[in-house]
Amino acid sequence: MKKILAFVGDIYEDLELWYPRIRLEEEGWEVVVAGQQSGMVYKGKNGYPCRSDVDISDVDAKIYDALLVPGGFMPDKLRRDPNVLSLTREFNKAGKPIAFICHAGWILISAGILKGRQATSTVGIKDDMVNAGADWKDEALVVDGNLISSRTPADLHLFAKALVDSLKG
Repeated sequence: MKKILAFVGDIYEDLELWYPRIRLEEEGWEVVVAGQQSGMVYKGKNGYPCRSDVDISDVDAKIYDALLVPGGFMPDKLRRDPNVLSLTREFNKAGKPIAFICHAGWILISAGILKGRQATSTVGIKDDMVNAGADWKDEALVVDGNLISSRTPADLHLFAKALVDSLKG
């Protein structure tokens, strides 16, 4: 059984967490939600609550098969957490899928793993992505090795399918 780690924090984009989470669970896989405090309920941009299963500082990247990073304004806060950046780098170094959408690119930017990689995001952080060295594409889905990125909730059907496909190998 696959085990996927998903980040959550206040003002996460509701659909960008729940749509892929439900799709992954439909495959029979476990999605573990990590926040800055275990058991805390975080509110999405649209008010949908999500309770974290584990504290980010307690996560061992080795036991997970992939990382899901939803957008919203959450990534701007989480990227200030050295544990988030370290985990993101560990997933990348291991070549494990990292699926990020919309504003989630901020976390990968701060982790320093986008230089020379193809990716997309909301146009709102395009300059940030480019300045971090990413080859930014205005496409609904961009897959570059282990990195899976999409622009907005409108692209979720492609985003979730690409993550599932990557985990199926």
